Amino acid sequence: MPVLIGQVIPFLGMFATMVLITIVIDYALHALHLVRVGRYLGPIGTAIIIASFGYSLRKRKIIRSGSPKKLLALHEYLAWVGSVMILVHAGIHFNAQLPWIATVFLLISVASGLVGKFLLKRASATVDDRRSALIASGLDPGQVEKELFLDLVAVSAMKQWRVVHVPIALLVAIFSLMHMVSIWMFIK
Repeated sequence: MPVLIGQVIPFLGMFATMVLITIVIDYALHALHLVRVGRYLGPIGTAIIIASFGYSLRKRKIIRSGSPKKLLALHEYLAWVGSVMILVHAGIHFNAQLPWIATVFLLISVASGLVGKFLLKRASATVDDRRSALIASGLDPGQVEKELFLDLVAVSAMKQWRVVHVPIALLVAIFSLMHMVSIWMFIK
């Protein structure tokens, strides 16, 4: 199965599901006249995302305890839940540019994290399986590479996910901090 159909489309579905869940929650809060609840989801979501960084600390050997595999799963889950909360918090407010910038970077960060989690490993395995099948069918190496060209380009692009994910996550933190400081400055 080609990488686009087997890996990219399901990834886009998962990302769209996160956005859809955010819209449903935001709509429900508005319908129930509980819009103010969204205000509190931002700090809670931020705290949940901060808690998810245990994996990053473990990976960089800043902390020594915890299974890296379990901490990665926890990081993925907490970052997703926290992101949904922050997206609900952001809502649709066209008068505030700084929160929108932070929200856009949050979406990019989530997307790049999902690329690392779901697409890269599966896509590499798919390409390897397809290569083996094509070789077994009797194609010469040049024909195999020609047949796999688009898949290899897609996998090569996906391998750059950390180059995007880490700096974007840092920008999310910076813009979020700027947003919080500006809120605290203007609270009366």
